[in-house]
Amino acid sequence: MAPLEARLQQRAHELGFELVGIAPATVADGFDRLRSWLDQGYAGEMAYMERHAQARHHPSSILAEVRSVVMLGMSYLAESEAMPPSNSPGRGKVARYALGEDYHDVLRRRLRQLLLWLQGESSGCRGRAVVDTAPLLERDFARRAGLGWFGKNTMLLNKRLGSYFVLGALLVDVELRPDPAHLASHCGSCTACLDACPTEALIEPGVLDARRCISYLTIELRGSIPSEHRAAMGDWVFGCDICQEVCPWNRKASTATEPALRPRADLESIDLVELLGLSDEAFRQRFRGTALTRAKRRGLLRNAAIVLGNQGDPAALPALQRALNHPEPLVREAAQWAIDCITEKRGRMPGSLDPRILPSRYNR
Repeated sequence: MAPLEARLQQRAHELGFELVGIAPATVADGFDRLRSWLDQGYAGEMAYMERHAQARHHPSSILAEVRSVVMLGMSYLAESEAMPPSNSPGRGKVARYALGEDYHDVLRRRLRQLLLWLQGESSGCRGRAVVDTAPLLERDFARRAGLGWFGKNTMLLNKRLGSYFVLGALLVDVELRPDPAHLASHCGSCTACLDACPTEALIEPGVLDARRCISYLTIELRGSIPSEHRAAMGDWVFGCDICQEVCPWNRKASTATEPALRPRADLESIDLVELLGLSDEAFRQRFRGTALTRAKRRGLLRNAAIVLGNQGDPAALPALQRALNHPEPLVREAAQWAIDCITEKRGRMPGSLDPRILPSRYNR
């Protein structure tokens, strides 16, 4: 019979994981780097990072008896996305990882199946499935498990999958033979990701100031998006893929095999005017089971208004005017900003627009 590690890898592949590796359950390599990053304030309003920082020092904070960390990666790149989709006015872009079912749910189901299998193979095995929400430095353990190296955009890169994959972990109290760590970096002198970031969030190779990152601004930030970063958001209504799109390692990245992570047609290019008009219930129905709920309705509507302002299409004015009556001040402020942007581009002074003075073709 093949060793347990080989059979574990085979079972993980059968469950849809393209990448599988084992790391020893020791102190996280990047803990000091995390501590320095937090001390410099780069986490912005992600207070949970500070609250649970010490717990990330060792995986025993999650499972006291942990002896091995099984790291797994699953691709989310669809074939149709070899090139970034173009957007027409009134439509917004969503980061690729969020175009299908929420990957947290998908990976958690597969990880639990893998744990049940392992418990059948190793009597008395105890374990814990981890996807993002537990205090584990996943990228550190993924590198130590041989899955890839840290790119200059801080993401984990793999020669076969590029960076278009999500990570999950299985913490177990069984001593498994670890895989060789990935020690080399294969980015060379390339700085494409740093050069392409429109908000200059990558302040140096491997260091991200989240407060400037479009993904942080559109998802994690709960308040108003700083005015100096709004234009740089472009068409991104949820997340951002720019630093991945320019990465040479993603040019020939393998595509996803997991059906649940394949893009939904209604998410690939979102109608922003329609989004602004969704009721609470319609919003829940539309985005249930997707990662977009992370930003909450108020956050997505804020983002939609800003993107419409960036696009400058007067056809969006009626919807933005209606958004001025939204119960959320956050949405009202973003709508007013967008109206001002559009009217300035049309040679008008910024300020509130009374629909009675709009040309009739915009009063629909």
